[in-house]
Amino acid sequence: MVFINTLHPDRYHGFSKKPPYFEGWYYKLVSADEESRLAVIPGVYLAPDEENNHCFVQVFDSKAREVRYHRYPFSDFQASRDSFEVKIGENSFSRDAITLAIDDEIGRLQGELEFADLNPWPVNYYSPGAMGWFAWVPMMECYHGVVSMDHRIIGELRLDDQALDFNGGRGYIEKDWGKQFPSAWIWGQSNHFDQPGVSLMLSVAVIPWVGRSFGGFIIGLLHAGVIHRFATYNRGKIEDLTIEDTHVDLVVKNPTHRLQIRALRVEGGLLQAPTTVEMDRRIIETLNAQLDVQLEDLDGQVLYRGTGQHAGLETVGDLEHLIRMVKKG
Repeated sequence: MVFINTLHPDRYHGFSKKPPYFEGWYYKLVSADEESRLAVIPGVYLAPDEENNHCFVQVFDSKAREVRYHRYPFSDFQASRDSFEVKIGENSFSRDAITLAIDDEIGRLQGELEFADLNPWPVNYYSPGAMGWFAWVPMMECYHGVVSMDHRIIGELRLDDQALDFNGGRGYIEKDWGKQFPSAWIWGQSNHFDQPGVSLMLSVAVIPWVGRSFGGFIIGLLHAGVIHRFATYNRGKIEDLTIEDTHVDLVVKNPTHRLQIRALRVEGGLLQAPTTVEMDRRIIETLNAQLDVQLEDLDGQVLYRGTGQHAGLETVGDLEHLIRMVKKG
């Protein structure tokens, strides 16, 4: 099961896991008129104290900067063993669709969405997804997968009494699983560039490793149908990382290309994230950031330059420590 699931990062991995353990999928939803921007995050948490085991659907309305954490008994969680199909109560989630039937004291979110023309991160034996060969390493603190860098949305939702039309909108899907999130990280994503079909995902984090730690990173830029990968595992290197109150500057290269990114920081909402005890860590996320991107070859010829709007952005933890780890790298 472990071997097979490694080659299917989108599937549920927690059947034989012992606590503490979490697993969650992240659906970013932006309407065609770009007025509605939601993150819907279904997940499950196995706690050292069994009474705290539960599943959840977390909903982030970025326009309102409001986060709702809809908690369900662990018994309400179901997952397929041979495909990415998850159910939480009356809600269902897969790579191709979601059905939402949330109605509790916190609020309502109901409706169905379908996803078309997905752009998954390539998976093969030697590099099974966004983690590369690190996906084969057991006992890592946190694993990451990208289900689709960019796709079309079909359908409508109703948030409380508000109708949200997502027909013709754009979506993005990723996931995380493991014991807890890193101590510090930067995460960003946008697939709303001036050129359709462009999508960027970036993750830079402090990674525990054999009693020590290092600054690891995974960055993918989908451009002209190709995902340009910049990562620790493919001889990538961070040439510069600067974090200011207003922005983050990041320059990375791999053996063939260089990528320059400026992320503009803005206010966001407080999501709940896992620790080894509970889903009690608070992290600030926005879907209103901006990502300025330039892709060039190593001779300096610019291959793409653009600005991503409605960007997700998180800058979390001891960022000075993260910078030190990156510079040691």
